[in-house]
Amino acid sequence: MHIIKDENGNILPHGSHGHAHEHEHAECNGCGGCGEKSPKEQLTALLGYMLSHNESHAKELDDMAAKLQQAGMADAAEQIRKGVAEFQKGNMYLSLALSMVKEQQ
Repeated sequence: MHIIKDENGNILPHGSHGHAHEHEHAECNGCGGCGEKSPKEQLTALLGYMLSHNESHAKELDDMAAKLQQAGMADAAEQIRKGVAEFQKGNMYLSLALSMVKEQQ
């Protein structure tokens, strides 16, 4: 497991919620190899990681909604789908912010 740190160097409790994620870690993900990276590079990598992490959770939730639908719990599935739509809206803003940070000189 990688040790993930926030922009202040605090360790984030990744993996403590008991399930695996299928996502790629950014080039610099807080694993101690960031000493030579600029603050912008570190923040860019962290934001990229967080976006990927959120996208992974959105997929997990969408899969859960499908299982609830199959189990005859259409109302609960619909609520999760609505939440996923909002989650994806937030991810769009994170993606836009990441693009802006990358373009900034």
